[in-house]
Amino acid sequence: MNLDTWLIYLLASIGLSLTPGPNSLLALTHGALYGARRTLFTIVGGVFGFSALIALAMFGLGALLQASASVLGVLKWLGGAYLVWLGVQLWRSPGLQLELNAGNAGLNNAGLFRQGLLSAMANPKVLLFYGAFLPQFIDPQRGLLLQFVVMATTFASVEFLVEYLLARLAYRVRPWLSKAGKGFNRCCGGLFALIGVALPLSR
Repeated sequence: MNLDTWLIYLLASIGLSLTPGPNSLLALTHGALYGARRTLFTIVGGVFGFSALIALAMFGLGALLQASASVLGVLKWLGGAYLVWLGVQLWRSPGLQLELNAGNAGLNNAGLFRQGLLSAMANPKVLLFYGAFLPQFIDPQRGLLLQFVVMATTFASVEFLVEYLLARLAYRVRPWLSKAGKGFNRCCGGLFALIGVALPLSR
């Protein structure tokens, strides 16, 4: 992966991590309930889950590329269409509301880690998203393992930082989600749609 492609991937990863989803809301909830330090267990669990899903997606893509290198072009167009569809759905979605659940107050550190891990891995849409997202940045002329390490490390680092910031700002961000969440969803939805259109057209 060259520097230009990595910078685009980094920007896309930041947009993806900033988009409200189960793990970001979990980081907000646990940050409000337990504080940012204990929520690190939740965040690390989610990062492990996302890394495992990226590995599964890359393994499947690697098998397809071994069968036929031309399949990457098809995957890019199909993935681009899926990203555009996701962008439209996110654009139309209302702002998310965060409700604190006091029933989770008794979780230990292992329980926090487990919730983060399961939240990341339990949604099959995440794996489908990676299957659409990652082909846009794969260079079939370069080693797949190194590209996986770069992609997984980049996304895990971005996701960790974003969720940790959410945990630290839990009480401040909650009111903002209800007031400005829809506008933010439109910004992220527009970003996804732009990626879905632009990347399959790039070299």
